[in-house]
Amino acid sequence: MALLLSRLRFLGPICVAVLSVVVAIVGLKCAMPDLLHLLPASLGVCSLAGVALIWRDIRSKVKGETRTVASLFSQYVAVKAVGWLGKRQRRKLESDTLNVKRVQEETLQKRLRKAANTGYGKKYDFRSITDSNVFRARHPITTYEHYRDLISCIAAGEEGVIIAEKPQILAMTSGTSGASAMLLSTKDTTSDFFLQGVSVCLDIMRLSFPETDSLQRTAKFFYTPTFRQSEAGIPIGPNSSTPASSRHMLNLYTTPAPAFEVLSEKDTLYLHLLFALKDPTVGILEANFASTIFYAFSALQDRWQELVKDIELGTVSSALALEPTLRSRLEALMKPDPKRASQICAHFQKGSRGIAKRLWPRLHLVLAVDSGSNQIYGEMLRENYCLGVPFYSPFYAATEGLIGVNLWPQEPNRRYLLCPRSMFCEFLPESSLEDETPQTLLMEEVKEGHKYELVITNASGLFRYRIGDIVKVVGFHNQCPIVEFQYRRGQMLNVRGEKVSEALFLDALKKAVSQWPAAQLVDYCCAESGIMGSSSGGSDPHYQVFLELKGVRNLTEEQRYKLDICLQQDSAVYKSFRIKGSIGPMRVQLVAEGAFAELRERIMEFSNTSPNTFKMHRVLRRKEYADFLLGKTVS
Repeated sequence: MALLLSRLRFLGPICVAVLSVVVAIVGLKCAMPDLLHLLPASLGVCSLAGVALIWRDIRSKVKGETRTVASLFSQYVAVKAVGWLGKRQRRKLESDTLNVKRVQEETLQKRLRKAANTGYGKKYDFRSITDSNVFRARHPITTYEHYRDLISCIAAGEEGVIIAEKPQILAMTSGTSGASAMLLSTKDTTSDFFLQGVSVCLDIMRLSFPETDSLQRTAKFFYTPTFRQSEAGIPIGPNSSTPASSRHMLNLYTTPAPAFEVLSEKDTLYLHLLFALKDPTVGILEANFASTIFYAFSALQDRWQELVKDIELGTVSSALALEPTLRSRLEALMKPDPKRASQICAHFQKGSRGIAKRLWPRLHLVLAVDSGSNQIYGEMLRENYCLGVPFYSPFYAATEGLIGVNLWPQEPNRRYLLCPRSMFCEFLPESSLEDETPQTLLMEEVKEGHKYELVITNASGLFRYRIGDIVKVVGFHNQCPIVEFQYRRGQMLNVRGEKVSEALFLDALKKAVSQWPAAQLVDYCCAESGIMGSSSGGSDPHYQVFLELKGVRNLTEEQRYKLDICLQQDSAVYKSFRIKGSIGPMRVQLVAEGAFAELRERIMEFSNTSPNTFKMHRVLRRKEYADFLLGKTVS
């Protein structure tokens, strides 16, 4: 990249600056052809003949914001460049969906060729595999145990084990289905996520929410991850990078660079809120997951008076444990703004419902995944803090890589088109999940209305890997499956073989809560009585359910039993076990306000999970977590 830029200096400083922005935004060290494809678009943006038109366009998108020319120009070029790339990638995706079988075979062969000279590739003779049928006949379906020792060898410095190159990081999974697993993350994983995921979703967002095509800044709730080093010096940590890794990216966000150097989640969140509140023209609220934005609004509700004082006086709260030099850099960005402080104070005095749109009248979108375990947080945000603001849940992704993109942002159900060039996908029918030698189906073989576990071959050394996600095929886009996430296999209640999924339990819980006057669900999780020992409170196997509710301080026994009835109505298997007495009635416990926020902190401490990737465990597998919530029980 540096060599290419040095050879283009004759184009003039503006063009070189523009290309620098493009490289920073694309930032993934794509292959040279991809960068060269970007060149005409970049040069078109900065032709001197069009400077006046560009500036007029910029001013039309600013609408009163106080920004430097350099900041506006940098953001404008970045948005235009990535927008052009998004259109290109969207056309490519559309073309790929017309012949899924061919594209999937090409994706598989690309993965096999790249790993052919590794020890693993030689063991399974990847060079001689001619198609997916040979691959499936020769290579077993795998789980994490198949790779554990191999990844340990890579962490210790051994090369050519599973992948041809050195991994960028050893990525830790969130651990919702058990202990965190250490997986590999490569340049290809990152590049695929950006090119096939981010750029496509930005194009979808631009088309579906035209108001976002502006130069308003985004309030991005992101926490700088901490990494440790493997024996070979490879970073170990969450699979995410900070926006501050590129100074050009910071023009897109309200949070300044020094704030991303703060490692405390609590202090970083305060700074995110402080600088977002200072800017009344925020256009988007963004985070990986809706839970992160929900926790941000909860903190805002608790600390708004402290934040208002800082904005009024142009200070940074002394309660934040900041290194003196860092504090000075942040305070240099603050100026007293009594008018804005007064506005914020007046908004909060009207209550929290709809507060987002009052604080930021030009807020157009909440950009965060709100499917799966994040569904309840999305619903709470839409019904309370973010009333009236549209949501876009853009990706279906995991530590293993990009799986799908949401082409239908305004649909109430979160549906994702599988990305046929990101992973080679196989599908295990839900009815065969426990079979010893299950047979998989390919993309062109799945049927609408059926549920499957995903089996993936990705760009970072996983082959025929059971990812643990159960999805439902809800339709096709051309030939490509569209799926809805259903549940994680490890997050299933199963004390007698009844197999109650997260989705099934949540539906029953929402029905029950709707019948409890004034009750609002804040959070929940369950534990199987078997892990709780003598504290389970009953001899028959049963579910221990922990609820955090607003609007009620207690539930009658009849109300608690309503949850058991609702689950029986939704699950014939559970009902049969209850009638026979082989499963006892649920024990429903109300916990104190904030109990789940504390549980979140404990789980993250244990698993080293980043706040950016944390997902609440809906079924607790560790006794100490269940005991913690028992200690927080108020009724």
